[in-house]
Amino acid sequence: MSDHIRIDHSERVTTVTLTRPEKKNAITQAMYQAMADAVNAYREDDEARALMFIGEGDYFTSGNDLQDFSMAAAGGGAADHDLPPVIQFLHAIRDCEKPLVAAVNGPAIGVGLTLTLHCDLVCAAQSATFAAPFVSLGLVPEAASSLLLPQAIGMAAASDVFMTGRVLTAEESLGMGLISRIFADEGFAAEARALALTIARAAPQAMRHTKALLRTQNAQVSEVMATESAIFAAQLRSPEFMESVAAKLAKRPAVYP
Repeated sequence: MSDHIRIDHSERVTTVTLTRPEKKNAITQAMYQAMADAVNAYREDDEARALMFIGEGDYFTSGNDLQDFSMAAAGGGAADHDLPPVIQFLHAIRDCEKPLVAAVNGPAIGVGLTLTLHCDLVCAAQSATFAAPFVSLGLVPEAASSLLLPQAIGMAAASDVFMTGRVLTAEESLGMGLISRIFADEGFAAEARALALTIARAAPQAMRHTKALLRTQNAQVSEVMATESAIFAAQLRSPEFMESVAAKLAKRPAVYP
């Protein structure tokens, strides 16, 4: 279990809180492992009826911890338990048959955006923002987002988000259909929990069936996720990624050949 992930269980809601506010909730491999384990445990727990992701402090998450990620192995074995923690987590949210809720309390960057595409309800604080600056890091979209984001907001808008790294406000995200609700910053956590409780108190089998009917493309999602992962892994070893990380750490513009 990571020190930077807190798991709470109450009233049939499992709450997964990213607790690394001093680093803008940047996610390490240890945090991914803890989140993957939490989602898999939730799937097996008949008493748990909803799982909610939320961040502590001002950020939902600033994305991957670049120093941690640049050292992590990008490959993996044939079985899920042989895979890197980040891939285990992506598989867990992809395969979860039970409801997932994202409570986006602040900026959601990179995987902060793409994980919401696997959540069934996404609520955001008024001040929340969304961005996917993969290209600026010499990387590519992940979590099957190259399929799911165009489906959610349209190809033109998705291309804009991915290729320019533009930042979306909560209002823009609601208008595009990326999120389902906006709550005021003050009292956001309570409003988000009330939404999760609404899901948790519903008929569980009907909820599972409804999710399955809404998400009939899992085979395609798995295929796209695998393709993305292979390209992402290659880019992690590329001079582009190395230069992007070096430039970001040195707070200078990246220079690509």
